[in-house]
Amino acid sequence: MEVLLYYWYVPLKEVQQFYLEHRQFCDQYDFKGRIIISEEGLNGTISGPLVDCAAYRHFIEQNPLFEGIQFKRDPCDQHLFPNLTIKIKPFLIKLNAGPIDPRKSTGIHLEPSQFHELMNQEDTLVLDVRSNYEHHLGKFKNAITLDIDNFYDLPEALKTHPLYLDPQNKSKKILTYCTGGVKCETASSYLQKLGFQHVYQLKGGIINYGHQMKGVDFQGSCYVFDGRITSHVNKVNPVVISKCWFCNHNCDVAVNCRNSSCDRRMTSCQHCFQIHQGCCSLKCISHGKIRKRTPNYFISGAV
Repeated sequence: MEVLLYYWYVPLKEVQQFYLEHRQFCDQYDFKGRIIISEEGLNGTISGPLVDCAAYRHFIEQNPLFEGIQFKRDPCDQHLFPNLTIKIKPFLIKLNAGPIDPRKSTGIHLEPSQFHELMNQEDTLVLDVRSNYEHHLGKFKNAITLDIDNFYDLPEALKTHPLYLDPQNKSKKILTYCTGGVKCETASSYLQKLGFQHVYQLKGGIINYGHQMKGVDFQGSCYVFDGRITSHVNKVNPVVISKCWFCNHNCDVAVNCRNSSCDRRMTSCQHCFQIHQGCCSLKCISHGKIRKRTPNYFISGAV
């Protein structure tokens, strides 16, 4: 089996018709995951058998609208989602910044090797556009991070950040990155709107960088939005930068609190996870809405 991570910005005029065709195709195969269809394009993460995933890739790639789409592929032992959801939404990903159209203006795409070369230059700033729980788990060395709970809040955080307040930064190279690339399309477009002159984005995100560059100089692990939760992308010089939520020892195992009404994202070592029954607090342990532990709640081999 494998998991596919993908997105593509393209005007979709017949959204409802595309949704129906998409739904009809997927119902013939063993897919589980999340797919978003919008007038802006397509965004998804799905898991399935290799043959089924190959059929899906062909289904998308044979459509002229998606010429050039990149599928990030990772092996998996089992489905990484409980079911398949396909939804129509107004945006592929929403940002609290007014009208922004990445199809008209966005940062220059860098191949992973180009990104790695530029990130080590003096006139370059590397910006992580992901949420705090993501860069807590892992980030590129020397990257600028923002304390935001959701990508939607990025503009508000930037307004008071030295990156924006220092006028000298407007002429520097700004390298943006995220998990799979889709957030950078919007974030880099917004940075251009703010007046940054040289804005770039990592093509295919951290996942593609891990495939192409073996994750060199990415510190910690990558937060992924499927049943794995954590992906180890650095095969060259890996380090652990995150701490256990409870005991503060080095730990890069990401979990969600088993209290479904809390669902706090945290890192937890195996010992503390067992002691606290997978919850983030005593209040959550005593709560009635406790999820059953799934086989892949921890990364493979952690429990």
